[in-house]
Amino acid sequence: MAKAPTSVIGVDLGRYSLKSVLLQKKPGNRYVLTHYAAQIVAEPAETAEALATQLKSLFKEMGGSAKACAVGVSTPDAIIRIIEQPETPPELLREALRLNGMTLLNQDCREFVLDCDRIAPLGSPTEADALGRKRYLVGGLPRPQVTLVGTALQQASNDVSVMQLAPICAFNAFEFAHEEVFNNQAFFLVDIGHTNSTMMVGLKRELILVRNIDFGGKALIEALTSLSGEGREAVLQALEQEDEVMIEFARVAINALIREIQNSIGFLEHRHEETIPKIYVSGGPAKSQALLKVFTEELRLPCESWSAVSKCESTLPANRTAALAEYGIDLNVACGAAAELLKAS
Repeated sequence: MAKAPTSVIGVDLGRYSLKSVLLQKKPGNRYVLTHYAAQIVAEPAETAEALATQLKSLFKEMGGSAKACAVGVSTPDAIIRIIEQPETPPELLREALRLNGMTLLNQDCREFVLDCDRIAPLGSPTEADALGRKRYLVGGLPRPQVTLVGTALQQASNDVSVMQLAPICAFNAFEFAHEEVFNNQAFFLVDIGHTNSTMMVGLKRELILVRNIDFGGKALIEALTSLSGEGREAVLQALEQEDEVMIEFARVAINALIREIQNSIGFLEHRHEETIPKIYVSGGPAKSQALLKVFTEELRLPCESWSAVSKCESTLPANRTAALAEYGIDLNVACGAAAELLKAS
């Protein structure tokens, strides 16, 4: 039997940014952050060789090493759905999804690598249970992309132990960082990526809803530059200074995202008679206190950023610790990927 890992590299493969962490598990259920890195890439890697070059640069900046590597992949081509089916062993459901994707998912899945797992309800029986159906989380990536990532990591001297979708890593990271909320409350996560945003609603450990929408940090900045007539740097500086005019432009720019969040909150409240006490925001815009304030005012709910690495002890040198205050929010997916593999050991 293979020895369970005590050190894991977690990698967040975004299309326009790469992040990594090195976590160690210590006695007493303690987790230690020993290394991390984050890099912006000019364009998505189209070949394994190009991605391997990017990963080598990332790992060199990070430092440290571990045999186990957990990867979270972010791509608009991914499949992530919650479906209701009669109780079915996951291995049989995977094959059924691959062969009958148009029927079960309204999408051809023959060229996807799929995985699925039962979402076990911990509260009162849901409507699906009453009708004899169970809820399953389905995730998938195009087979060529899985091959590309696996080959690139091998060329970068790391074998993939686990590959997951980035939103699932973020969900696991939230459990790691806010276990009390995760276990006992309803919670709403919003991750604002470069080109799209992911919303996840959870209730007492159970994933209730996951949605992707075509709005990200790029669209937000483009809207602000268009409305203000200013360049990107001027827009960011005005937000930092909480310029009143720029704040009003921000209200307009995030209107579509606010509407989608409100609709998702309404879904939870209607189906489960639960209320959302707070919105947890991650991604680049979550670093702006001005934008978080606008979200709070528009949604009439507290909105705050969160960081999974805040749960970890640290052996980072002083200069890296100082920089972590800026990069911590960006490391949620990488931290969630690594922590989930360590928790299973």
